[in-house]
Amino acid sequence: MYYFCAMKIAWQLFITFFKIGAFTLGGGYAMLSMVEKAVVDQKKWIASDEFWDLIAIVQSLPGVFAVNTALYVGHRIAGKRGALAAMLGAIIPSIVIILLLATIFREYRDLPVVERIFKGIRPCVVALILAPSLRMIKSAKLNWKTVIIPIVTVALIWWLKVSPALVILAAITGSLIYALIINRKAKKKEVEP
Repeated sequence: MYYFCAMKIAWQLFITFFKIGAFTLGGGYAMLSMVEKAVVDQKKWIASDEFWDLIAIVQSLPGVFAVNTALYVGHRIAGKRGALAAMLGAIIPSIVIILLLATIFREYRDLPVVERIFKGIRPCVVALILAPSLRMIKSAKLNWKTVIIPIVTVALIWWLKVSPALVILAAITGSLIYALIINRKAKKKEVEP
């Protein structure tokens, strides 16, 4: 019975991520809205706050964002079997579409209609990436003390051309130091009479 239930959930994960992978243009960030709608709103596998915490973790991992998201969500819901099912569901449509486009595109890429199609897709992709970005900003619960962090991050990466990896390492280091200071202050308050 357990095996049947586990396979059913794995199959649901595969189908969910297959649909998302098949109908999302623009990569991992563009698919976030669809993943949230499916996993949080429709299936109710993960709570909204937990989903955005999960996305924060996935963003800091090396590798393809869409695949990492599928792996993490799948693992959270159904362990290793769920991770594999979600990952395969997310990547199989891309592989098939890329193979089809590669065989067709080589022959028709110079046609004006093909160029117009790609020019029309670009603004849609920007919107697909912007929508989950705005939701991430909302879920971050920024206040006047923490709003400086994303501003400094953008300045470092965009204008000063600092490597995002260095910014992430600095954020991790700063968070650890901050946590240690808070823990030290909390322990001092416990000791004081």
